[in-house]
Amino acid sequence: MSEIEVVLDDLAADGDQLDRMVADLDAERWRLPTPATGWTIADQIAHLIFIFRLAATSATDPEGFQAMTAGAQQNFDGAVNAALKPYANDTPDELLAKWRAERKAAIAGLAAVPAGQTVPWLVNPLPPIVLACAGIMEQFAHGQDIADALGVTPERTDRLRHLVVFAVLTRDFGYLSRGLTPPPAEFRFEITGPSGELWAYGPEDSPQQVRGPAEDFCLLVTRRRHRADVAVTAVGEEADRWLDIAQAYRGPAGAGRRPGQFARTAR
Repeated sequence: MSEIEVVLDDLAADGDQLDRMVADLDAERWRLPTPATGWTIADQIAHLIFIFRLAATSATDPEGFQAMTAGAQQNFDGAVNAALKPYANDTPDELLAKWRAERKAAIAGLAAVPAGQTVPWLVNPLPPIVLACAGIMEQFAHGQDIADALGVTPERTDRLRHLVVFAVLTRDFGYLSRGLTPPPAEFRFEITGPSGELWAYGPEDSPQQVRGPAEDFCLLVTRRRHRADVAVTAVGEEADRWLDIAQAYRGPAGAGRRPGQFARTAR
């Protein structure tokens, strides 16, 4: 199995896991508020529908993708919120059907992109494998919001490695979203997967190092937990600063989560 096939299989598996979390909820629970202010569980799924629709269009219809995203550069938050409106009156069954269809279309579209070719995305063209990792990040982040609303704990596996890699690749996003200049030196990341395997990236002798368990690291970089509530540590002044601003997505950082908003659990 090729590397892109592995990532796409894991993207599908993560989607199936989140699907099982919401598939049997009644209509009232779909309207539960999530920690993302103003967003219900239904809104979270609607957002994922739109993101996967974007990914499918990017892979199969680049010109259509450019038309869909024309306004996002000028008003990112407005574009994100506007994307929810077409789904506002959908029933849970309709949302589920659309999300399943868009997931399937995105995975098939990315799998069909010829080797070595990139696809357009919101800022720069991306290799399909990187866009698939971005999809894993989206499902993790919005899935965590849904899990928090329901009071459940998602199962975490070594599929998190794709999100860890994506966060390492996008280390600078936290700086860029705040108008800061990223440091030129590479960080060392030593992240431990759920299986206990160590995933290490960056020069071993870097004075700026970040360490911790993969789930905590992913919760931090998706801003679903405050740094005070995860077991992620830093060595070096710049790495410590990064823990305050880390984010694995472009656009505004958002409010994030408050210290102590969620009790730390053993992982």
